[in-house]
Amino acid sequence: MNTLKLVIVDSNYCDYLRKFDSKVVYNYANKNTRPFIGVLFNVGNIEYFAPLSSPKAKHLTMKNRIDFIKIDNGKLGVVNFNNMIPVTPNNYTMVNLNKKTNDFKELKYLMLLQNQYRWLSSNVDILKRRAEKLYEKYNNNHLPKVISNRCCNFKLLEQACANYNKQLVNTP
Repeated sequence: MNTLKLVIVDSNYCDYLRKFDSKVVYNYANKNTRPFIGVLFNVGNIEYFAPLSSPKAKHLTMKNRIDFIKIDNGKLGVVNFNNMIPVTPNNYTMVNLNKKTNDFKELKYLMLLQNQYRWLSSNVDILKRRAEKLYEKYNNNHLPKVISNRCCNFKLLEQACANYNKQLVNTP
């Protein structure tokens, strides 16, 4: 499957994962606005998603790395592979890129997401290879210390993901 999803990961789920790994990103502002792009790859029945970051001036001068890729040379933000997290469909909701709004700020943000999604979709193979390579190198201790120190602990988070979703199923 070579399609990506643009989703909002449940903030309670992110808070739960952060108990195990402080590198799990926060959902800023009103706790539901940080989009994640996925599915970058699957580990069994677990999907991996990576957080997006809005454009910042510093992105224009930064170089792409194994754990970080600029979207349209940084003009549309970046993908932070080092902060990718495991999820199941229970842990996220799809972003509606066709949402109608009269709010200028919301419209501007929606247009950014649409542009990010177009670029990401046209580069899906590069994104998936980058995510899989980082995952494999991190888990086999084949990364420079400076990069591995920026990464989430993928295996630990997979276990936390399984436990969290087991609790969801067992909650009446």
